[in-house]
Amino acid sequence: MGTLYNRVSGQSLERLGALADGVFAVAMTLLILDIHVPAVAGIHSESDLIRALAELGPRLLMYAMSFMTLGIFWNGHQTQLHHLERTDRDLAWIHIGFLATVCLVPFSTTLLAQFIAFRTALIVYWANIFLIGAWIYGSWLHADRAGLVRRDAVGTEVWTALRRRVLRAQTLYAFGALLCVFSTYWSIAFILLVQLNYAIAPKWKFLAWTE
Repeated sequence: MGTLYNRVSGQSLERLGALADGVFAVAMTLLILDIHVPAVAGIHSESDLIRALAELGPRLLMYAMSFMTLGIFWNGHQTQLHHLERTDRDLAWIHIGFLATVCLVPFSTTLLAQFIAFRTALIVYWANIFLIGAWIYGSWLHADRAGLVRRDAVGTEVWTALRRRVLRAQTLYAFGALLCVFSTYWSIAFILLVQLNYAIAPKWKFLAWTE
């Protein structure tokens, strides 16, 4: 009975996509909740308000960076689902693991915003991105080996490009994280450029190697 259940459970691509959409929507919404309007009691002039808004700069930067991160991974997830013919129980749980790491993004974002000059906070943020990428890459591998991919995608340049994109992005993120040896600001700037490239590509690319 258990074996039969395992064969028939987790078969709906539509429900998997709906769950992912909901999780991404919540995670993206939670990012903005960490940014608060300056307290009225501390504002007595235009300069006070400008200074208070400037102090929100790191949090706004982390918000923009993480929102793009989630947007890139949401797009990658939807692209994967589009190229699947069906799913199975194992793939469903791999995607649940993927979504669990997506839910960590608001935490790692807040940590980095509060401790932007600390290497540990930067490494935690990068580790979060790495885990998301590892899960989605693992799901590609399982889908390929389990024969879940649409026939028009198997063995084509599209399938190869999808997996290569994940590996290249993760390599660039890892390089960005290594820059924290010199400064966490260097890491953040590089990661932000990588995200901008992937969000805007293929119309504009600062690194042709990313495609």
